[in-house]
Amino acid sequence: MLEDMIFTVASYNIHKGCGLDRRVKLDRIAGVLEEIDADLVGLQEVLHPQADALAERLGMHVAMGPTHDRTAVPYGNAVLTRFPIHRSHTFDLSWAEREPRGGIRLDLTVADELLHVFNVHFGLKVRERADQVKRLVREHILHADLTGPRVVIGDLNEWFPFRGPVGRALRRELHGPRIRRTHPAPLPIFPLDRIYWDRHLVSDGFHVHRSRLARVASDHLPVVARLRMNVVTARVG
Repeated sequence: MLEDMIFTVASYNIHKGCGLDRRVKLDRIAGVLEEIDADLVGLQEVLHPQADALAERLGMHVAMGPTHDRTAVPYGNAVLTRFPIHRSHTFDLSWAEREPRGGIRLDLTVADELLHVFNVHFGLKVRERADQVKRLVREHILHADLTGPRVVIGDLNEWFPFRGPVGRALRRELHGPRIRRTHPAPLPIFPLDRIYWDRHLVSDGFHVHRSRLARVASDHLPVVARLRMNVVTARVG
């Protein structure tokens, strides 16, 4: 008898834990994550010690993907997950002389199946993002060693998605929900934060988490997707 595995995925730019009051309070970020109660969370703009502290408080595994690793404290992307991490590695998406950007790939074991997760943070210029999404798709999302379904999460910094290159490129390979506004947190205007998933996965819901705490903990609101995977037939390779 076939059974579906249902799990929750979130993406959250935590702004180094700095809230709208300009105070760094990681407890607020942890509180938002406890409200969401996701099985898998991609974080952006996170310091390495913050990722470790959040993982310890939430009882989750953690993988860090620094984009600024020459500073005193590594800073960049991280993934928190309840699933065992089979493998993880970072990749560079920096463009020209702009701020360093990158991503982290995790291969997770979900009910004895592999799930490939990519957490990314793109740049602010259109040409920069166009180059980054092209490299993400060509070098990572379509990589020959992928044998399971794929999920892409992150702050894509695409302010006007219907005219931008990022959404178009990702929708050619993956499924995504209707775009939702996530920034700035108190009164969101721009849909910067996204989740895309393989067509072998089925969405059981997608929303922006708009709790009172989330509206002050960071300048971004988290996005949350509830996904369903058939644990027998999910493999795509």
